[in-house]
Amino acid sequence: MEVEEIRTYPLRSAKGIPRSFAHVLPWGLEGDRRWGVVGPLGELIWVGEHPRLLSVSAVEIPEGGLHLSAKDMGELKVPPATGELLPLRCSNLDRAVLAHADAHEWFTRLLGRPARLVWLDDPGRRTVTEKQGGLWDGPLLLVSRSSLRRLDDWIAEAAVEHREQPPAPLDVARFRPNVVIDGEDPFAEDVWTSVRIGEVDFRVSTLCDRCVVTIWDPVTQERGKEPLRTLAKRRRWDGHTWFGIRLVPRNVGELRVGDEVRPG
Repeated sequence: MEVEEIRTYPLRSAKGIPRSFAHVLPWGLEGDRRWGVVGPLGELIWVGEHPRLLSVSAVEIPEGGLHLSAKDMGELKVPPATGELLPLRCSNLDRAVLAHADAHEWFTRLLGRPARLVWLDDPGRRTVTEKQGGLWDGPLLLVSRSSLRRLDDWIAEAAVEHREQPPAPLDVARFRPNVVIDGEDPFAEDVWTSVRIGEVDFRVSTLCDRCVVTIWDPVTQERGKEPLRTLAKRRRWDGHTWFGIRLVPRNVGELRVGDEVRPG
């Protein structure tokens, strides 16, 4: 069993960036989800309400800012964030640094509503509930390619049952993973309590409960019924639907595509 893909998401809700390797820090992958888009009151703007965020490519630039691009929007180079600290209305984060005003205008045009870009200066302030493992938010999200193939099979069966055209296999990007593995039985990861990937040890904090983000096609931004319809039938318990697992690092190190994956 080995790592097939690694992805980071410099901007929350935007496209993932494929990596051949990534540095693991106590709070997750380096540079992962340090930028976000918020409304006038500091409320997080997310894909479930604004799927056009999925069209945004946000790539870190060496000096510390972002390079933004999206269809019909042109490109924008955002310098490192040096603005004031903005209070946020997020359950797990109290404040973040405002980016350059040009970025606010860019996202306001993209979304058709007032929006501002912010940067998390200290990821150590971003916590999660004890139920999800505590310590750090943004622990790595791992999904299994074999589990996705099984889900695709179930979705095809559901389509026949509902007399619908069988859909194409789901793009793994719908699940916004940091690590995609292959070579294990479907859903074997459900029972893992720990895992070693390459040189880094992780504890499994929880399975990942899935939300409406997964029903938006990451390429077309079109809304569908899957995979939530099938997950609700096949993978629902404790009031949630589940796919993938959340990992919290026990040490720092480096992940590489091709690394061996050894569950505990």
